[in-house]
Amino acid sequence: MSSTQSASDAGGTSLLRGATICSTKSGRDYTLASTADEFSEAADASLPPINRVDANLMRVLRQLEITAKRLAPRIAFKAKGSIVLLDLADILAVQAEGHYVSLRPRNNPYLVHESLSSMAEKLKPYGFVRIHRSVVVNISVVEKIQPLPTGEYRLRAKGGKEYLVTRTYKHNLRDVAQLWVGSERLCG
Repeated sequence: MSSTQSASDAGGTSLLRGATICSTKSGRDYTLASTADEFSEAADASLPPINRVDANLMRVLRQLEITAKRLAPRIAFKAKGSIVLLDLADILAVQAEGHYVSLRPRNNPYLVHESLSSMAEKLKPYGFVRIHRSVVVNISVVEKIQPLPTGEYRLRAKGGKEYLVTRTYKHNLRDVAQLWVGSERLCG
């Protein structure tokens, strides 16, 4: 196996699983030997030796993942006599419905007694933009923006849900991506 080849078989599974590193006489050359004697191949001498993944390291990585999920921004609101907590990343959009707003996660929507203007201001630091007088969307779920002949835009979110971006709010589309390339007048 050369240094440019991958250490995996055709099925994508790693051939390094269960392997140990053996040093040869020179101390700079390493040999990869399978504990099951399935193969033995000289590794690139310029690469450092491969260390086994420590069980403690795996526990620490799992704990970091749990901590990151716990620290993810969430929204709390009353629904049916209890307080519901939702990760903001799970909310596709917020839509006005009379004196309420409908929080639209990937599954069932929730009605909350709040104005859309108030919700838009609260959610703006978390990546939500207003695209219509009655809709605020999570920019992380936007997959596609299509200009329409009327000067408006059609925005498609993950899962196929589409929203109309009116001319009044089309300038907010600049916030959907951090980098725009190809044309300076893509949206607005």
